[in-house]
Amino acid sequence: MHSHFRIVRILVFIGFGIVVFHPLVSCGEGKASIEAKGSESVVEGGQSEPVSGNDGGLTTDVVDTVPETREPDAGTGSFVVVTFNTGTTTGLKHDSPPDDGYTSKHAEMSDKYYGDGLAWVPVVEATKAFFAKVRPDVVVFQELFYSGNCPSVPKDKRKGFVCETWKPGDPTVVQVILGQDYQVMCHPGKPDKCAAVKKSFGTFRGCKKDFCLAGLEGFRVKDCGGGARVARGVIERSKSRGGGIFTLVSVHGSSGLKAKDSECRTKQVEQVFFDFGDGQPGVNGSRHLIMGDLNIDPVRASFDKSAKRWNDFVGPTKKFHFISEVGEKTPPTYLNLLNIDHVISDTATGNCWAAGLTAKRPPVTSIVYFDHKPIVCTIAFP
Repeated sequence: MHSHFRIVRILVFIGFGIVVFHPLVSCGEGKASIEAKGSESVVEGGQSEPVSGNDGGLTTDVVDTVPETREPDAGTGSFVVVTFNTGTTTGLKHDSPPDDGYTSKHAEMSDKYYGDGLAWVPVVEATKAFFAKVRPDVVVFQELFYSGNCPSVPKDKRKGFVCETWKPGDPTVVQVILGQDYQVMCHPGKPDKCAAVKKSFGTFRGCKKDFCLAGLEGFRVKDCGGGARVARGVIERSKSRGGGIFTLVSVHGSSGLKAKDSECRTKQVEQVFFDFGDGQPGVNGSRHLIMGDLNIDPVRASFDKSAKRWNDFVGPTKKFHFISEVGEKTPPTYLNLLNIDHVISDTATGNCWAAGLTAKRPPVTSIVYFDHKPIVCTIAFP
């Protein structure tokens, strides 16, 4: 079970002289232990412990009706990607009318027993329906609930959650919401963070099964929580979808704006671009896609050290660029305040939308649950 951290972020809009105090909640911070793939041993502490494994623009008119038809498949050159932090938090308007079945009491149970990862069955089903319509080719997730942790949840705290009916051998949440058409690999030591590829689009190099729990390659950063918050996998595209390979880097930056939090995020940025943990950059291929929850807005929080570090490597004049929209005037996709979920590349270009924010793109669910909106992009490598 993941521990849970509640922090207060102070966002300074220097250009307007405004200070905004807003309570944010983040989860998925595990204990500082990681299990190396292919071994029963557990590694405690140590810097950059290897835990690798092999096994657009946004508009704001919201439409609340779900499209009747599914999204068309991207062409052989273009493809669809999604980054989605599926976590929830206490402090949202869970008890406001209309009654959606998920109350503040459920939110407290989610916080205590499910690490605030995606676990409430009606929302799991809504998320499954969302992905059935969007049919992305590549997905990265943050703050899923890993069903293998159900035995640690008290039986009287399972009603309405996935653990109520789950038993060993059943699919975990990420498999339920994506279905059998996807191959999934997760961050070493962080089963709440996973990446997936549609089998008709390609496969992860080194993973021969549909689900490789610690299949992505990653390194733990000392004193920044357990497991790898930055992880990497190579996707081999099928010939019918254009062929070739590219490197996917999945990121979930540490939360908080304390000096230690910012330092951890900065080290994670440097894992991507400077030293992954093996002396080489995480972006070690010829074509790259970086996706995830940065846990910092690179523009609105540009005073933060980690935001500055992102801006050192990503921008209009840099080798890498944001495909997802950034800027003070960009409609925020996190708690109506920030843009922290992003898609980045060195060579790919494309356009993005946000469910529940972009015109004619309804929210994933009407239940008050998510604090992030999924970012969906149609992109292409040259």
